[in-house]
Amino acid sequence: MTQIALVTGASRGLGAAVAVHLAPTHHVVAVARTTGALEEVDDRIKAAGGQATLAPMDVTDPDAMAHLCRGIHDRWGRVDLWCHAAIHAAPLTPAGHLQPKDWERSVAVNATATATLIRMVEPLLLAAPAGRAIFFDDPRAGQKFFAGYGATKAAQMALARSWAAETAAIGPRVSILTPEPMPTATRARFFPGEDRAPLADPAAEARRLLTGI
Repeated sequence: MTQIALVTGASRGLGAAVAVHLAPTHHVVAVARTTGALEEVDDRIKAAGGQATLAPMDVTDPDAMAHLCRGIHDRWGRVDLWCHAAIHAAPLTPAGHLQPKDWERSVAVNATATATLIRMVEPLLLAAPAGRAIFFDDPRAGQKFFAGYGATKAAQMALARSWAAETAAIGPRVSILTPEPMPTATRARFFPGEDRAPLADPAAEARRLLTGI
């Protein structure tokens, strides 16, 4: 039976690397807003010998997410693995200068969309023999200039930790993993001009984090 992996935030960075890593063993449902970037990931998945279903959707659109989950249910009846890598990186700024539009987008992507997806994906994971969800931490809460990102990423992790505690005995299994710093577009926004040579390769990090999954 083909394993089904849902990867939200699959168009670049760690999410793309995770999608490609899973391709040999899973049919990947790759979700992101950018069609062109998703098509590039699809090319890499095919080169790895896998297959993907591309879903160019915004995770903040609950109707789109409901349509996605309904489509997965109708086609496969389950999700074996959900990897949630979707994130909004608001510009670094003092807390007193955080712009409303940046805050609202951060809350929408990092917190509200996560809560919506947990509610919608949980039944699909429970329909699998051993459904599992994976979140990726980046602890920035309380660091200077990280008010928007740090607060909403912490909210995302709080949701995941509560879900993990609630489902520990009954499933699905929920894990929170912490990647090493990688040369992603998100990190480039935070640390422009940084020497990227020492940073971990996203493909190597996907392999390290998901070994045995």
